[in-house]
Amino acid sequence: MASDEYYFEEGCFIIELHNTPEDPAVSVARARVEAGRTTHWHSLAAIRERYLILQGNGLVEIGDQPPRPVGPGDAVQIPPGCRQRIANTGAIDLIFLAVCTPRFVVAAYQDLETDPETLPETRP
Repeated sequence: MASDEYYFEEGCFIIELHNTPEDPAVSVARARVEAGRTTHWHSLAAIRERYLILQGNGLVEIGDQPPRPVGPGDAVQIPPGCRQRIANTGAIDLIFLAVCTPRFVVAAYQDLETDPETLPETRP
């Protein structure tokens, strides 16, 4: 299974556990964020995503909500089209399941850090 892991442009490593056109309603991936790393601000068009935290500690940011600490056993819901990112604030890998409905497709992914018009309101 570890050999199926690949680096995704948002800044984390992914193993697709279930993502097939034959089951368009849902996908499940294992995500891994290395210690000290933060994923890019991004959004998923028309896809609701859930993070189910398995290992490590992090800080999740969703839309305009204040940052929220997360750890093993926590679940996070991200509405479709909502900007999001997660930081690993611990000393070990942050590992979580990313459950998407409908299933994740790369065409729905938007990296908000490469499009200056979509960056959060933290710029000067």
